[in-house]
Amino acid sequence: MSEPVKLWGGRFAEGPSQMFERYSRSLHFDSRLIAADIRGSKAFANALLRVGILNDDEHREIFAALQRIDAESADLPTLLEGAAEEDVHTLVIRKLHEYAGKAAAKIHTGRSRNEQVSLDVRLWLREEIDHTRHGICDLLEALLALADRYPDAVVPGYTHLRRAQAVLWPHYLLAYCDMFRRDWQRLTEVRTRVNVLPLGSGALAGSGFPVDRQQIAEELEFEAITTNSMDVSADRDFVMDYLHAAGMIALHLSRLAEDWILYSSDEFGWLDLSDAVTSGSSLMPQKKNPDSLELIRGKCGRVHGSYASLFVTMKGLPLTYNRDMQEDKEPLFDAVDTVRQSLAMATEVAKGATLRPEIAELAAEEGWLVATDLAEALAREGYPFHAAHQLVGRLVLESVKSGKKPKDWTPQELAAFDPAIKEDLARYLQPREGMKTREAPGGTGPGAVSKALAATKSALEQMRNQTPVW
Repeated sequence: MSEPVKLWGGRFAEGPSQMFERYSRSLHFDSRLIAADIRGSKAFANALLRVGILNDDEHREIFAALQRIDAESADLPTLLEGAAEEDVHTLVIRKLHEYAGKAAAKIHTGRSRNEQVSLDVRLWLREEIDHTRHGICDLLEALLALADRYPDAVVPGYTHLRRAQAVLWPHYLLAYCDMFRRDWQRLTEVRTRVNVLPLGSGALAGSGFPVDRQQIAEELEFEAITTNSMDVSADRDFVMDYLHAAGMIALHLSRLAEDWILYSSDEFGWLDLSDAVTSGSSLMPQKKNPDSLELIRGKCGRVHGSYASLFVTMKGLPLTYNRDMQEDKEPLFDAVDTVRQSLAMATEVAKGATLRPEIAELAAEEGWLVATDLAEALAREGYPFHAAHQLVGRLVLESVKSGKKPKDWTPQELAAFDPAIKEDLARYLQPREGMKTREAPGGTGPGAVSKALAATKSALEQMRNQTPVW
């Protein structure tokens, strides 16, 4: 096992106990930051060269060593084998000393591990946000393709999990598209707050050397630099901002999963899931279980737990840095992984899902989902809406008592029930007829839905163009 490097120790007569070293070690999870740590160290070496801390030879040695470590990190398990360092930052420093010799001793001039950690997490998270935004785009594409497969299908819409009004299948899917578009926008906003350079802040009081922070920011593709060194040392807002956005994505995925678990059940029966994303029972041969969707729904709790964990960790910390803040990474890493995997799983589910339009439309026809359409038709004829609501309510009650479905009523029977319901209004007992009246933007009218689909496809194209490819 290699001898671990310490970035501190002169003030101590004795070293830390083995128990403390084991307890505080984070290399086993923060090693995924190694590429970011190397990139940040390269930029800092360049800054030290510009202010004369490093000479040209030292800079070349350090840069070549960092390049070598970067190449070795492609096989991370081998690089980590036998490593005894407490974290990824000291691992990189130790390897730097091995490959660059005395020059490596200068790399930490004016740089604190506090700002280094913040920099590494920001560099890493910025890239992960872009991957997640790509995942959202992939899911949107799959949902839009599923909408295009059944452009005219009618399905029940629900409130209180009771059939409420009929909608077009694409209109239903566009509801989730709007949710995921907001998630993409939310991640984009978070990325702006993540994409701020902390390097140059020191431990908490700022750098004692005249490094050009703006030049470093441009080199590392940051949009801005932080404005207060104490805030940098204490700040994990950008991590919690991401975790909030991740929680919203997970929430929307969970609601979609819940819908499709219900709609694919025998009790609903109008959505089929592919064999590729379902499983069977070890005892019951007939089962086809929606395990993929149940796992998506279940993993939502993990993502929300990550946010709660870090929120509680941060809530009572005094300025500035406290070691408690090391506990930011495992919740963050788990949330990033979980959200990306769940988006990919939901995309695969959507690609293989099959609608049974005849069953869905039958459910819409049988459940008096047309009641509002009929009441509004009466209102358009000049009947006060409250009175129309009462009249149609009595019609529904009579139908329930007699066991009649909307299609069982003839125009003559409706007029006999109440003269206000003229025979020509009987057409509104068909769900498709009522939907034609809902052409206001955002409604389920065929024209409105067609425009919304086009707008969403256009938005998706713009989203893809605005998301960097790493």
